[in-house]
Amino acid sequence: MTNVAERELWVEHLGVIPYGEALELQRRVARERIEGLIPQDVLLLMEHPPVITMGRSSKEAHLLASAELLRSRGVELFEVERGGDVTFHGPGQLVGYPIIDLKRHKRDLHWYLRQVEEALIVALGELGIPAERNQGYTGVWTQGKKIASIGVHARDWVTWHGFALNVVTDLSYFDLIVPCGIQSVTMTSVARELPAGNVVVEDVAALVSAAFARTFGLSEREVSLENSIQEK
Repeated sequence: MTNVAERELWVEHLGVIPYGEALELQRRVARERIEGLIPQDVLLLMEHPPVITMGRSSKEAHLLASAELLRSRGVELFEVERGGDVTFHGPGQLVGYPIIDLKRHKRDLHWYLRQVEEALIVALGELGIPAERNQGYTGVWTQGKKIASIGVHARDWVTWHGFALNVVTDLSYFDLIVPCGIQSVTMTSVARELPAGNVVVEDVAALVSAAFARTFGLSEREVSLENSIQEK
């Protein structure tokens, strides 16, 4: 067994990255985690230029915009292997990809989803936002509005894909879709819930990474992943 002191969460803040590049990155990191080349759990944090992603459960009717409209607004479109329906990523939204080896925690994807929700709930609580689950749905909500979406994939009990927390996101982009396939859902953001606050994505990212480490019982360590791999 690995000692608790040796169990780390490697956190890398990557700034703004096109979705296609981030998708290949997380797939590579997950593969290397499965192969043991990366010895610790990883949390990749970033923002994306505007993009709509469609998970395995997506229904075509939940994409409300034509290809022409998406192009006019500079929105890319990807079909991906994660669970869940259609969602939006864009500037001002904190996107996190936890690459977690559940063999070191609990081999239960439902448990894992609840842990991801819990980490976001804890982080939002630090900001003074009363966040909660909404029974029957995956994600995080506040006062009846959805503030974070979650969709994951796993192979050999190693996870990838993850969560999107609206911080200072332009919420009008969600009008292009039926978010997560939930009719009449109202999307919100940290900035909208704390209108008097000066909120920046980097500050929220620090709270989220700390909450993830605590929730999973890990010691947080900020890394440059490429350098950390070379050191091992």
